[in-house]
Amino acid sequence: MPSTVGGPAAARPAEGPFGRIMTQFVNEVNDKQNVSTQMVNGMLSGEEIPLHRVMIAMEEAGVAFQMMVEVRNKLLEGYQELMRMQV
Repeated sequence: MPSTVGGPAAARPAEGPFGRIMTQFVNEVNDKQNVSTQMVNGMLSGEEIPLHRVMIAMEEAGVAFQMMVEVRNKLLEGYQELMRMQV
């Protein structure tokens, strides 16, 4: 029976070089999102963070997320193409 989202297979760490690369990529995107959120919260709470630095951090996080989504889409397309191949 295939695993469901959040099932035992979802908790298993990524194995192999490709899995490690993808895990690192997702962690980097997450870090950019966290930095952006911290900068926005800091600026809103009165810290002297220049607006342009906050905007740059937000854009970096947005671009990184968009790239991650596009990589996922390409991987999914490749997988679907493999599944359509006749053996």
